[in-house]
Amino acid sequence: MIASLEPVAQAIAGWLDAARGPLILGICGAQGSGKSTLAAALVARFGAEGVRAATLSLDDLYLGQTARAELARDIHPLLATRGVPLTHDVAAGCAILDAVKAGVRVQLPRFDKASDAPLPTDAWDAPGVLDLLIFEGWCVGARPEPAAELIAPANALERDEDPEGIWRTAVNAALAGPYRALFERMDRLVLLAAPDFAIVRQWRGEQEAALRERLRAEGRDPALAMDEAALDRFVQHYERLTHAILRTMPGEADVTLHLDRDRSLKT
Repeated sequence: MIASLEPVAQAIAGWLDAARGPLILGICGAQGSGKSTLAAALVARFGAEGVRAATLSLDDLYLGQTARAELARDIHPLLATRGVPLTHDVAAGCAILDAVKAGVRVQLPRFDKASDAPLPTDAWDAPGVLDLLIFEGWCVGARPEPAAELIAPANALERDEDPEGIWRTAVNAALAGPYRALFERMDRLVLLAAPDFAIVRQWRGEQEAALRERLRAEGRDPALAMDEAALDRFVQHYERLTHAILRTMPGEADVTLHLDRDRSLKT
């Protein structure tokens, strides 16, 4: 059983009872913390009780390589890599959440990380009208940092490839602008709090290993998954904001679940 399922399910049951319409629940958690697994379990749990539920990942709103190449050209080269705020289709996310709230039938986009591209619309999910949408992602609900926090680089990537702070300042501005509008559409927020950032690299490595096995099973090239060197560099894109989330969000989320290194709940 997923350790975080029961406390979150109990909270959702109360929120649904009090809601005057569809409920949009945000789940935030570092890479590999179990957000997608929890969201799927919650959809199954409440679906069995007659609640029309579905999940949307922030990852499924990623821009494709062409759009990110334009960001890299116009703002900063680091924006060619998917992950941080600015690399998602926020307008599409807002439209989906608005449709859920309006009781309109929705289609939910999907993104293929192996090919680093959005899937065509005929591969999207079409759950219809929803009572509950679970919106999960590594920085869902994140807020911008104070400008003074952006001065010192968080790691070697920022030191060597963003020495003037252009990339991190642009990402922070996006959190203050369009991402704030997106996240304000959520009704409730749950945080899966990792014990520290060091474990995130391990958890993300486990995800890549699973992706590699899935690619093999599908007859696709397992080299589409990141190797160790690529993964070491990749997680540095997430480090600054993950630290900020772990510092500030426990005091802001409606429910915070502190995880151990094996993803069990701390007691």
